[in-house]
Formats: sequence, C-alpha cells, structure tokens
Amino acid sequence: LRADPRALVPRDPGAFSAIGLAFVLGIIFWGGFNTVMEWTNTEQFCISCHEMEVNVYQEYRNTIHYNNRTGVRAVCSDCHVPKEWTHKMIRKVQASREVWGKITGSISTPEKFEAKRLTLARSEWARMKAADSRECRNCHSLESMNAASQKQRARKQHEMAREDNMTCIDCHKGIAHK
Repeated sequence: LRADPRALVPRDPGAFSAIGLAFVLGIIFWGGFNTVMEWTNTEQFCISCHEMEVNVYQEYRNTIHYNNRTGVRAVCSDCHVPKEWTHKMIRKVQASREVWGKITGSISTPEKFEAKRLTLARSEWARMKAADSRECRNCHSLESMNAASQKQRARKQHEMAREDNMTCIDCHKGIAHK
C-alpha cells in the first residue's frame, strides 16, 4: 500500500503562509536575541556602567590580562561569562541580579563599592570554583601548560594543583582585580 502524496500537503494555502511567517519571525527573534547577548559580552558594554568603569576596569588595565608581551587581551566576558550556551544563559540571569546594585546605588561610589568588594569577590570566586574555573580553562589548562618554561615554584604549584584536583581560582584570586 502506498500513501497518496497529496494527503501530505495541507489543503489550506494559508497554513503555508502562517508557517512561513512563524519561521521568519523565529529567525528575526533569534537573531535579535543572539545579537543582544553578544553585545552584552563586550568590554564596552561592561564598562558603560560607571561603577565598573571607575572601579574594577581601572584595576584590570594594570594586569597581565589587559597588557602582556603577546598582545593577547582578555575582556570582561572571557573571565566572567561561559562560552557554552546553557551556562552562558544561566550566568546572564545571575548577572541581571548584579544590575540591582546599579539601580539601587548600593555600589555607586568607590567607597560603597569597596564596602561590598569582598562580598562581590567571594560570590564570583565561589561561582568560578563551582564551575572548575571553566572560563580560565578556555585559555589556560594544566594539560597544555609547558612546565619546562615555568619558574620552578610555578611548576611545583601546578603539579600539586593537578594532583589535588584544584582549580585555577584556588590560587589565582586577585589575578585581575585587587
């Protein structure tokens, strides 16, 4: 028995229009959503907030992640936003809570920011540790490090970190911010 191929075609030509319209709107929505998500990962977006520009951004500009001999620079999102979509969306939701500090003015001055700095840092360190320093490992991994080119102390520490299943943030707190 063979099915009649005409049975698979909708009899209402308007159904094709609705499906086509839904498809086009879906593409437009997804493109707009993805564009906004990527825009919020830019350094310009991150430092557009006065609190970030005058506090942590100024510190970061004096670190190896901003200026180094290779010219490779990490931007805010490289360290603070995961690359994988699901983890990225979770982080974006978490970051939306951080906007509350901006809205309420609880970190609006350097003094207020300093008063909350340790709490903010501990929260970020805990997030990074829970994710096994995933964002650090996008650029750095124990497996790909050339131990021979490291100083003896660093080589020994990295060997111990590997043996003890430590993660980057266990030792490298303050690598980009005081």
